[in-house]
Amino acid sequence: MSAKVISVSRFIPAPPQKIFDLLADPKMHPVMDGSGTVQKPRGDNPERLSLGSKFGMEMKLGTKYPIQNTVVEFEEGKRIAWCHFAKNIWRYDLEPKDNGTFVTESFDYSGGRAPGFVLGAMGFMKRNKAGMEKTLEKIEHHLAANP
Repeated sequence: MSAKVISVSRFIPAPPQKIFDLLADPKMHPVMDGSGTVQKPRGDNPERLSLGSKFGMEMKLGTKYPIQNTVVEFEEGKRIAWCHFAKNIWRYDLEPKDNGTFVTESFDYSGGRAPGFVLGAMGFMKRNKAGMEKTLEKIEHHLAANP
């Protein structure tokens, strides 16, 4: 992995496709978001994401703002990633394991518009890592409650 990637992994006792289906459903993003920034879907989002899909979210980080994302990586059941105007990529990799899936969520700022030192100085690195840990926990809990 690049030095400009923050990632968090967790074993989730669910099949990869079930996790992927949750990630590919934009209306579920506020449910699984551990950062507290994703408030609700906006606009005319597709029911299910695919490569090139555009989808919007109402966000809140101090103040409310809209964001438009584009799916930039898509491998059914294995990987999905999207980015917004700043070109930072949020990525999920799913690796099947006995009785579940090893899930890695990554924040890749290698091609982003804001320099890494700016993101670090603003606290994004630490905040993103904590949010990703909470997101994977929320995904696991959601799937356990909705088998």
